[in-house]
Amino acid sequence: MTHAPLCRSPIVASRVRRIDGQSFAFIHHRFLRDGFFAHLSPTELRLYVFLVLAADRNGMSFYHYDRICAVLEVGVDDYLDARNGLIDKDLVAFDGSRFQVLSLPARPRRVRARRLRSRDDLRDNDPATVRSGMLASLADADDLDAR
Repeated sequence: MTHAPLCRSPIVASRVRRIDGQSFAFIHHRFLRDGFFAHLSPTELRLYVFLVLAADRNGMSFYHYDRICAVLEVGVDDYLDARNGLIDKDLVAFDGSRFQVLSLPARPRRVRARRLRSRDDLRDNDPATVRSGMLASLADADDLDAR
């Protein structure tokens, strides 16, 4: 059985994408082919695509976290986890106010969860424990302000 040659012409020729003077975001095919896509959580993937779309030709994006959270419809904790995951996986850089989408590294970086072995590890590195500690200290500050 022979197969017909693959037709590469557009299905809807009048709708071929054009940049027409606009920025043109792209994700390198290696992102899928080499396994970067498969190693991201759903929120990391959403944030990565957002940053790619928002970036200028140097990969720079200047969106503030509250705007990113609103557009992606995620909470701050999920945003922070995704941002830190992308940084740990060497896909983006962040200097506190701006992002840079980086060229892809040679291969996906697998980040293993850190084991929490002591009470201090739990207090300092477990996101839920850190969050509850922050909320408790804010509640204590509110109590002092109310007095």
